[in-house]
Amino acid sequence: MSELSASRVKNLALTGVVSLALSACATIPGANVAPGSPITAAEAQQGAQYHPQFIAEFGGEMSGPQASYVEDIGQGIAVQSGLANSPTAFDVTLLNSSVNNAFAVPGGYVYVTRQLVTLMNNEAELAGVLGHEVGHVAARHSARRQATAQRNQLGGLGVAILSSVLLGDNPLAGQIGQAAMQGSQLLTLSYSRSQEIEADNLGVSYLQRAGYDPRAMASLLQSLAAQNSLDAQLQGRDNATIPAWASTHPDPASRVQNALAQAGAGTGITNRETFLRRIDGLIYGDDPEQGMIEGRDFIHPELRLRFTAPQGFYMVNGTQAVSINGDAGRAQLTTGPYNNNLDAYIRSVFQAIGGDQQQLAPSSIQRTTVNGIPAAYGTARVNNGQQQVDVTVFAYEFSNNQAFHFQAITPAGQAGTFNSMYSSMRRISTAEAAQVVPRRIDIITAARSDTVQTLARRMAYSDAQEARFRVLNGLFGDAQVVPGRQYKLVVRAN
Repeated sequence: MSELSASRVKNLALTGVVSLALSACATIPGANVAPGSPITAAEAQQGAQYHPQFIAEFGGEMSGPQASYVEDIGQGIAVQSGLANSPTAFDVTLLNSSVNNAFAVPGGYVYVTRQLVTLMNNEAELAGVLGHEVGHVAARHSARRQATAQRNQLGGLGVAILSSVLLGDNPLAGQIGQAAMQGSQLLTLSYSRSQEIEADNLGVSYLQRAGYDPRAMASLLQSLAAQNSLDAQLQGRDNATIPAWASTHPDPASRVQNALAQAGAGTGITNRETFLRRIDGLIYGDDPEQGMIEGRDFIHPELRLRFTAPQGFYMVNGTQAVSINGDAGRAQLTTGPYNNNLDAYIRSVFQAIGGDQQQLAPSSIQRTTVNGIPAAYGTARVNNGQQQVDVTVFAYEFSNNQAFHFQAITPAGQAGTFNSMYSSMRRISTAEAAQVVPRRIDIITAARSDTVQTLARRMAYSDAQEARFRVLNGLFGDAQVVPGRQYKLVVRAN
């Protein structure tokens, strides 16, 4: 959850999404363009229009040598697509996000998060991921998905989502409320399995043309599937689908064999040592400027707040909200415009959740104090079409012009599920904030005496050290470290 200045708060939609939307009757750039054709002027204009929005929604743009390196590799692989003759026609952005994600949109705009880069083990894998995304653009997958979405929407863009961060794919979501589908969401709709396979195949072909090892696509997909599985295990989930290569890239495990078959017996360069040297020092996991998840605690050193999620729930930190997820309900912490009136603030949040399709208001608003912070809360019971559910908004006044709130959904009668979390919210001191430091990637060379176990003990985690080390370095099965070979560790920044 990024630091939210007063000006940003005024512009932040209460549901955590940006309010820019495509016109329902607008022509979709690229929808009628033949796959593989060069970027059109309309596509370039659309990409430029939404580029600033993507930067804001996905953690901000990173700069410096690491970002320049990613840009160089991305432009080099993108030009293999034939979408443009010059590498500089492509805008490749390294995003400051702790989520494994990559995507591209019409107009030659390609994005990858630093977290996904840290999962990679060589330059060919980086090129493969970016090539896969360019493949989606070359095949005009986004444009075709947009066109289908618009045809299927009732009344244009009126049928879409309640806050995706709050409700996600939870079956409790139902029809509590709806908000207009956002332009950026239309550009990054989930791809079908056939589209994913096609983009994988195009990415492999770009790798071959550029002289990279085409098997890198499969090895990265294998690492991503392993990371998703480890995340599920650490978070106590029964499945490994959230978080994935964004929600737009489902089921990486099932695509590994296809990618291997497409690569065949091909060989090429991987540039492993160059890649590891260039990503040395890259932030891993949460950036303190966006707040950090430490076990069940979320702490934001700049906003000076801290809370604890209930036992059995896991958290995902986004740029505009922190989501708390579990079988018994879901919640998010975010903020909105505040004018020194908690009652009005809470009612406005309910209105935003309900949207234009349903008037939503709390049955009452109760005032309280939590660890010295003025607070208030309200609950509304709603039939979501499947069952009765409770929607709760619990808000805190941190100053006359800044408030934060949890908005939560639980089965009817279970609104108290998050009571311990609501009561755990507190301010933190300057000294406590100063102790929050990020984790970073540290590239080391294995000594003769090193083993997976000895190196794993140097990982800056108190749990699952060996599992984390193996996934981070693509060491599957009984694979062992090789003396003299370089590996990644996650350490605390000095």
